[in-house]
Amino acid sequence: MYAIIDIETTGLSPAAERVIEIAIYIHDGEKVINEYSTLINPEKTISANITRITGITNEMVKDAPKFWEVAKDIVILTEGKSFVAHNASFDYNFIRNEFKSIGYDYKRDRLCTVKLSRKIIPGYKSYSLGKLCSDLGIKIEGRHRAAGDALATVKLFEHLLKTDSSLGQLNSSKFYHIDASVIKSLPEESGVYYFHDHNGDIVYIGKSKNIRTRVFSHFSNEKSQRAIKMIDEVHNISYELTGSELIALLLESDEIKVQKPKYNRRQRKADNHYGIFTFTDDNGYICFKTEGINKESPIVSFNSAKEARDRLYILSEKYQLCQKLCGLYESQGACFYYQLSHCKGACIQEEPAESYNSRAQELLDELSYNWQNFFIVDAGRNDNEKSVVKVENGKYIGFGYIDTEFIGNDIENLSDVINVYPDNKDVQQIIRTYLKQHSVEMLIRF
Repeated sequence: MYAIIDIETTGLSPAAERVIEIAIYIHDGEKVINEYSTLINPEKTISANITRITGITNEMVKDAPKFWEVAKDIVILTEGKSFVAHNASFDYNFIRNEFKSIGYDYKRDRLCTVKLSRKIIPGYKSYSLGKLCSDLGIKIEGRHRAAGDALATVKLFEHLLKTDSSLGQLNSSKFYHIDASVIKSLPEESGVYYFHDHNGDIVYIGKSKNIRTRVFSHFSNEKSQRAIKMIDEVHNISYELTGSELIALLLESDEIKVQKPKYNRRQRKADNHYGIFTFTDDNGYICFKTEGINKESPIVSFNSAKEARDRLYILSEKYQLCQKLCGLYESQGACFYYQLSHCKGACIQEEPAESYNSRAQELLDELSYNWQNFFIVDAGRNDNEKSVVKVENGKYIGFGYIDTEFIGNDIENLSDVINVYPDNKDVQQIIRTYLKQHSVEMLIRF
């Protein structure tokens, strides 16, 4: 049984916006057997742009029921059914967030008609609902209204069912050794998951913002022989919730290096023996070198001397730095690149140190954190705690969790909860990339 759903909202962010209309068509795999549609009072203003797209005005929703008033209907209608939508994560996350605001944990199995269409009917230029339906000859009555788009999704879904009648079913197959209920009971939260073989040994470690959805995707992948072989060995699944996606990334990286699962070969390298180091020479120029790691901490570490040297070479080219001062070229006088006019003469003090160092600092900034000492405070595993990541002297120290009432700016409290983990180039890159691509709740410098 399927609940085919479409919603209209006040915007794109489930955390900040609200649902203003919902339509649900209950489908038994052959036909629609029930339907439901209603406007919803979002308890906030609908922007002119949303009204232009949907035609839904503030006046139209003024006397409409609020979400909590229709929540019971949605629960009853969708109970025991797969949640089907075009770009399902959008609709599902909005509805989950609405339920979360009233204290209810709404969970349903999901099917996305965008993903299903790409798999079952490949080759179309666009898989947006409007363009795909147009290509398939499906007419949409009431575009950008919940009932109209949901009904078009029904027709698309029926087309997909005719092409692949087993679509979306998660049941036993020749390579399943665990019951589907085990997967369905997994949490839809951030964390790290572990696949165990019949001896209990870990064969694969992964991370996800939604553990259940990610695990489901492993068991749905029958295209890759490697994926099928791996799933054929899985007899149990365990997991650890992290709350924060960043913690999930850091924990996964460490666990793979410690456990060395057979199906995580690309991420198993644990030792980083070489690094890029920096120092200032007697003439005041910022210099770099690559060498083995002993007691001194590098700016960034690598698995091999070649990897470290190649990275420094690329960056020295990018910032037009002297090959000699980067330890990439040995000579008594000017470097070879000076002869080609690629070096501005820092190697023979022709370029002022101040000018040269401004570019060298850009390379330093790219390789290292913007700050040397800071805490990252982000989401915890529940509403009463926060996750904490510590970086000190540019080195990753570890992470932990703290009760929300003890956060403040007390460095000692934050340090006390940190569990120490190894620093390496992988976790350094994870933190740098995450801070560039995501907003965190707090960055506390010390």
